[in-house]
Amino acid sequence: QSQLVESGGGFVQPGGSLRLSCVASGFSMAFYNVGWFRQGPGKEREAVACHGYWDGTTYYGEPVKGRFTISRDTAENTVYLEMNNLTAEDTAVYSCAADALMTAVCYPQGGSQYSGQGTQVTVSS
Repeated sequence: QSQLVESGGGFVQPGGSLRLSCVASGFSMAFYNVGWFRQGPGKEREAVACHGYWDGTTYYGEPVKGRFTISRDTAENTVYLEMNNLTAEDTAVYSCAADALMTAVCYPQGGSQYSGQGTQVTVSS
């Protein structure tokens, strides 16, 4: 069974950092574009970051530019999201996605072939 499983979420104070992981099983992410989405309480789904497998192109949503970094470890079949200088506005359920098309992992409309269940990130003092 092919799936994505996120981990690394939790509770953190403003200004803190977290690293989220997304492990794929049943398929190799080496040949898929990958991305992270989030949905905060009462908010619409938002594209956070995405990474192209072909040339390594990365895109970030405006609210996270300069603070978040997406990366992947092909050997571990894992995608990471390093989050720094977190604020309360970053509180959300974060989920990862993988697809052959960049548009499916870079835009909130999604529709990716693979997507995880998400991990909760709460930023509060």
